[in-house]
Amino acid sequence: MNLSTSKSLFDRAQQFIPGGVNSPVRAFRAVGGTPVFIRSANGAYLYDEDGNRYVDLINSWGPMILGHANPEVENAVIEAVRMSSSFGCPTAREVEMAELICSMVPSIEKVRMVNSGTEATMSAVRLARGYTGRRKFIKMEGCYHGHGDSFLIAAGSGALTFGTPDSPGVTPGTAADTLVAPFNDINAIKGFIQKYPDDIAAIILEPVVGNMGCVPPHPTYLRDLRALCDQHGIVLIFDEVMTGFRLAPGGAQELYGVEPDLTTLGKIIGGGLPVGAYGGKAKIMDFVSPAGPVYQAGTLSGNPLAMAAGLAMLKYLKHNGSIYKQLNETTARLVDGLKAVAREEGVSVTVNSVGSMFTLFFTDKEVTDLATARTSDTARFGRYFHAMLREGVYLAPSQFEAMFISTAITMDIVDHVVEAHRKALRDAVS
Repeated sequence: MNLSTSKSLFDRAQQFIPGGVNSPVRAFRAVGGTPVFIRSANGAYLYDEDGNRYVDLINSWGPMILGHANPEVENAVIEAVRMSSSFGCPTAREVEMAELICSMVPSIEKVRMVNSGTEATMSAVRLARGYTGRRKFIKMEGCYHGHGDSFLIAAGSGALTFGTPDSPGVTPGTAADTLVAPFNDINAIKGFIQKYPDDIAAIILEPVVGNMGCVPPHPTYLRDLRALCDQHGIVLIFDEVMTGFRLAPGGAQELYGVEPDLTTLGKIIGGGLPVGAYGGKAKIMDFVSPAGPVYQAGTLSGNPLAMAAGLAMLKYLKHNGSIYKQLNETTARLVDGLKAVAREEGVSVTVNSVGSMFTLFFTDKEVTDLATARTSDTARFGRYFHAMLREGVYLAPSQFEAMFISTAITMDIVDHVVEAHRKALRDAVS
């Protein structure tokens, strides 16, 4: 496989961009080798600068649920850009988007548009603090909520300790207000509440984790969190930047039947353009400026191009609910195929999936949290990743990421991926 142009571009990029990339995972540090520079995409496929074609199993980390260059989304953006790419003023599309989100997501009564998932999660935690008058919040180890200071915190010596900064530039004072618990461990949450009964403003988590690989919640975990938050006046925040509109029209909260107080959104609501949002109960959202005292602003919030693309995407999803059945069936066939081949080849793997999200872990352990995810053989995954790339399949370049299926991936493509998987497993273990 020729990657000479990608290698040349990466050499140039490192002279002017930190690490040669604009987001760390793109650097291929976790798998080694040279990042692939993508020129274009259509349907189920990516095309790189050297002319190689790949089945895309990350789909821009989730938002390309209808595949690349979907005509309805494409035409909506073209129509919008003809009227200018930005106004910095209110638009009808913002109102329509807000109405549409509130009609689809069970818990959202009011919503504020922002420009990224990071901005949405930062704003939601600030709002929870302003609403409750409390300082601390609980996040789950292995859940990623963007690069805001409060979220870049690692667990201390145990579940019931203060967090410590996980990145230079994050102050100990910021870290002290962030409490970190293992995902799926309700007793750790109870312990924090017992220790700080009057000072926990919020609990934030990915209801289905995508950032340590795909990790589903235990059957009662989300309901137990909801009950604890109700009992202690804590704001429950679901980060549905990945899961929103992907697992169901109303996201993971619809799938599991548990409503948070606040929800953060992104990815799909921009149809692939940069966007984010946070929303929830009206009594909480009315604390946001200018209705209330919690300040948050953004010049490009509600950008007309992002709103146009997102409206086209969400309208399609709302009125074509059968696509979720298609996505689930496609993913189930792929996951079953991956597992069957691994058994035939005698390779120990665990494959987690929820809806159209999945991750293949190189471990024989059940993966339920970050500790069990870390039992994976990352060196073997790196070899497997490059073997799949040579077979024309583009995976997330990290063991600890979820992958995403689009409606453009047909059963024939699934069968191709499964056969590529067989060859890649042999390369990975040799």
